[in-house]
Amino acid sequence: MTQTLNTRRSEVSSQAVSPSASRRLSAGAVLAGPLFLGAGIVQGFAREGFDFTRNAISQLALGDLGWIQTVSFLLTGALLLLGAAGLRRVLRPEPGGTWGPALIAVFGASFLAAAAFRADPGGGFPVGSPDVGTMSAHGAGHMTAGGIGYLALSVALLVLARPLAARGHRGWALASRIAPVVVLTGFMASAASVLVFTLGAGSGLCWLAAVVVRLLTDASPDSRPAR
Repeated sequence: MTQTLNTRRSEVSSQAVSPSASRRLSAGAVLAGPLFLGAGIVQGFAREGFDFTRNAISQLALGDLGWIQTVSFLLTGALLLLGAAGLRRVLRPEPGGTWGPALIAVFGASFLAAAAFRADPGGGFPVGSPDVGTMSAHGAGHMTAGGIGYLALSVALLVLARPLAARGHRGWALASRIAPVVVLTGFMASAASVLVFTLGAGSGLCWLAAVVVRLLTDASPDSRPAR
């Protein structure tokens, strides 16, 4: 009798989070990147003194309107954490189904940390700031959060190549193994070109969104053969 009750509880628990609910949560990882980049681009063109060739999107958190970028960091981080939770349920029986979402969660947490530790002024932004600024403690914290976050994203894209390949998406899997090179190249070139850094980071955000869409638009987990 006890065993029967435990079995029923397990069945009810497994039904509590439906596949459709998991896929809706996973959509957070799809929305996060485009929303973050869209907000950054609009602000970059609207804010006085901001120049994409000299300033990083993170610096938009400075100044009187900096709260907008701070909210963007927080929203992006929350969406990535929700997306990671949903993707873990969607991919649970597949290769990379544990580490891929876990690394996306680390990436999401890095945005929350970036909101807490603001970037330093520099490159003439905000208006009146020197071209070359000095590194502060909160600026160092911001850079550390970003470095850890985008490293986690790069590894996550490598890991997500596994379920893509397992589902027969060989081209997608290959591209997902190449994307981290673009992201990390942007980071390594950041001292020489802020724009290259922005393009590298943005490409990683966009590719993550594309990969999650590809995984979610496949047949639902219930209709795929068990492994």
